[in-house]
Amino acid sequence: MPASTAPPVPESRSAVETSAIRKISIRLVPFVALMFFVNYLDRTAVSFAEPNGMGDDLALTAAQFGFASGVFFIGYIVLEIPSNMALHRFGARRWLARIMVTWGIVSLLFTWVNSSGELYTLRFLLGVAEAGFFPGAILFLSQWVPSRHRTKILGLFYLAQPLTTVFGAPLAGWLIGHHGLFGLEGWRVMFLFVSIPAILLGVIAWFYLIDRPADAKWLTTEEKDWLTGELAAENSGKTGHEAAHAKGDLKAAFTNGRVWTLALVYFGFVYGLYALAFFLPTIINGFQEQYDTTFSVMDKAWITAIPYLPAAVVLFFWSRHATRHGTSTWHVAAPAIVGGISIPLALYMGSPTATVAVITVTACSIFAALPVFWALPSRFLTGAAAAAGIALINTAGNLAGFAASYITGWLKDWTGAYYVPLYLVGALMLLSAALMIRLASRTRTTTEKDLLR
Repeated sequence: MPASTAPPVPESRSAVETSAIRKISIRLVPFVALMFFVNYLDRTAVSFAEPNGMGDDLALTAAQFGFASGVFFIGYIVLEIPSNMALHRFGARRWLARIMVTWGIVSLLFTWVNSSGELYTLRFLLGVAEAGFFPGAILFLSQWVPSRHRTKILGLFYLAQPLTTVFGAPLAGWLIGHHGLFGLEGWRVMFLFVSIPAILLGVIAWFYLIDRPADAKWLTTEEKDWLTGELAAENSGKTGHEAAHAKGDLKAAFTNGRVWTLALVYFGFVYGLYALAFFLPTIINGFQEQYDTTFSVMDKAWITAIPYLPAAVVLFFWSRHATRHGTSTWHVAAPAIVGGISIPLALYMGSPTATVAVITVTACSIFAALPVFWALPSRFLTGAAAAAGIALINTAGNLAGFAASYITGWLKDWTGAYYVPLYLVGALMLLSAALMIRLASRTRTTTEKDLLR
């Protein structure tokens, strides 16, 4: 609902509310965002390795690299929903810490990969190890703040994803430049050093994270009572609150038409996200032949980072706008339309600068919509139903991650260019916009008008 329609808040309660949300924004969000930063860097490290030695050393075609990038998501999907249900049962502190340590160990093994088969195996196992992290982090943060603050909190959390490339691409380039360290090729050095932070953060998370506001020693009694009361009042009217068994909660999530529609909307966004994430460094590497120029490893790293800094800025202000004015259909649909139109235009630019500028518009569109999107499922799901519903939606995203990675590479090998793959990205993002508008239209005819306006 728009912020202007919310009931007035008493002054004393407003002070407690402001203080509680500020403490959560300082104590929890940056740490969980740092976990996401490391998670996304480990997940996309192959995109920096492939054009900087790994592709040649392992004799990878575009389709093979696409499959290696995408098979990660198959492993993720296998355990995604069970992992998120386990997080709901055992608590975020234990489960997110376990996930981080496991994926850090698997990521470390990429340092010594010697064939495409080993690469496929480790990418699959990395997905298994990471399963449940992202939806678990979304669920964890959603259980700490009332819905009217959720878009802002998730926006701050989501900043980690574009900033991973802003800082991660130059970091990867710098590490790759240390060719010969410990007798390793540069891309192996990169894998070695980007894996260690995940293990360390996992150990810290075990002691640092707290499962619920009532256990937070850094909140006052008034802040704990306010958060607990607000969240309990919100949850009382959501699907999953009255379910007696996990089986009932799962059924509630899996038979909810809005969950499935949101899953399809998310599919389109994530298809675009990972088509760019995994192939943008390779596309930039191709500028050298296409435009008869030469870039160093660090040049390519900085160029890769360019679209993501404006994307982080747009994400921040778009999320703030949604928080202040109420999340609307167009906070998700409009970026999807802009991204769907802009990405094919990148094919017709006459210089690296113009191409990267158009890709920047697409990146801004994708990242503007994602944190706003993730504020929606928890508006009508709670408990195990929320865990299952969020995991189901994210599973659709992981299917898109596999499809974007493999199909983009396969179509590139088949057609010899990126025209068809990028047109497909645009079409799927426009489909996401259409589905979002349709969902909002159908919601207006029901009694649950507070999902979207």
